[in-house]
Amino acid sequence: MYSKQQVSQIRHEFWTAFGQYMAPVPSAEGEKINWVNYKTGVKHIYFKMEADQQFASIGIALMHPALSTQKLYFDHLLQFKNLLHDTQGEEWTWALHATDNGKVISRIFTELAGTNIFNKEAWPELISFFKQRLIKQDEFWSQVKHGFGVVEL
Repeated sequence: MYSKQQVSQIRHEFWTAFGQYMAPVPSAEGEKINWVNYKTGVKHIYFKMEADQQFASIGIALMHPALSTQKLYFDHLLQFKNLLHDTQGEEWTWALHATDNGKVISRIFTELAGTNIFNKEAWPELISFFKQRLIKQDEFWSQVKHGFGVVEL
C-alpha cells in the first residue's frame, strides 16, 4: 500500500517520463506540442489520459456544464465516429452523460486493462499504449476541430 505522497510521486514520475518521451514528436500539423497537457482549443473538450493500479485509459472528455451543449458536442463527434475508429485502427467506447468523480461528462475512450502505473516495469507498455493513440487522436482532432469553432492557443 502506498501513502498519498508516494502515489503522487509515482504518478508525477510517470507523466514526466511520458512527457519527455513525447517531447520530440511533432503534432499532426508539424508543431511542437505539450502532449501531456494537450490543448484542444475548445473550452470543455479535453484529451484525457488516466492510469492507476488496474487499467489505463485515453480519450476525449466532454465536460461542458450544460448537458445540452455536452450532448451537442457528443452528437457532432458521433458524425466522425468512423473517422476516429479508422484513424485509431480500433473501435472506442462512446458514453454520453457518464458520471466521473461526481460530475456528468461524456467520453469517447479506450482502455488497457491489467496494467499498473505503480509497477515501473509496466511503464513501457503504458507509454506505448498512450503514445500511439495520442498521436492518432491528434491526427483525428486536426481534421475535425474546425467544426467546433477552435481558437488558436
